[in-house]
Amino acid sequence: MRSTRDLGDELVSKGIKMRQLALLVAVERSGQLSLAASILNITQPAASRLLGDLERIVGAQLTQRHSRGVSLTLAGQRLAERARSMLRDLDLAGREVRDISRGSVGSVRLGSVTGPSLELVLPVVRSLEQSEPDLRIRIDVTSSDRLASELLMGHLDLYLGRVPDGIDPSQFQLTPIGSEPLSLVVRRDHPLALMPDCTLEDCLEYDWVMQPTGSMLRGTVDRYLIERGLPPPSTVISTGSLMLSFAFVMRSQAAAVISTAAARLFGIGKENPVTELHVMPGLAVEPHSIVTIKDRVPTPSAQLFMNVLKEQIRQRST
Repeated sequence: MRSTRDLGDELVSKGIKMRQLALLVAVERSGQLSLAASILNITQPAASRLLGDLERIVGAQLTQRHSRGVSLTLAGQRLAERARSMLRDLDLAGREVRDISRGSVGSVRLGSVTGPSLELVLPVVRSLEQSEPDLRIRIDVTSSDRLASELLMGHLDLYLGRVPDGIDPSQFQLTPIGSEPLSLVVRRDHPLALMPDCTLEDCLEYDWVMQPTGSMLRGTVDRYLIERGLPPPSTVISTGSLMLSFAFVMRSQAAAVISTAAARLFGIGKENPVTELHVMPGLAVEPHSIVTIKDRVPTPSAQLFMNVLKEQIRQRST
């Protein structure tokens, strides 16, 4: 009978290399051997040799070529899944070792959709600036689909948002936060803002600024209109940039659908140039969560951040 050590050392004793596993993951992401080679900064012939050696080591065909490039076989997909986890853990270990050697608390790589970034992340970061001045926090604010991809690739420790459709939710750990209200806003001197008894139908005659098709916000607005038997706006300007959305509102006749938290922070108010049109009551994206990878042990810095974040959420709910 083979021992546990023998089983664990099988591929290592055959000479498997982390570079081979990194190449396999790069092939899966890019679908092109040339692009995967470029990511690892090696030549395409060298990449072909690495893949060939890897297939001989594991004793299975891992890739298959076709007219559009190269894809992974079922065996290749399974090995790439394991490799991604190994590479993420190795990256986290490297960060922790560097933080220890520098004598610093560490760093947190955080992602968030707009609403929670303003209502939750901002106060948490301010609190940690006082209590943990050596803690470094990097924040990416974008849509949930991009955040989920970044988390799976190991580029984030956690994010605040939702798990998009089409991604297996079983690989994530979710801590519910709450829904994200949305607002339709225009310039304070916009014709709609000055119109008595303005209706949603009136608003649809103007250009709207929204996140691109496929985003959670866009899907929420589309369903809201369909459920009320209304057509889409005459023209939709698609952008994921909050700054650009406000620029369109301020410098054109366009209306924008944005997070209510962002609208209140940057625009809405008696002295501010942006106002909300109260024509879409109850408009909100589905509840969002703190999203992490299941069974991935967080770094001490990430755990510290999550503890403070969860306390902030608890205080909001009381």
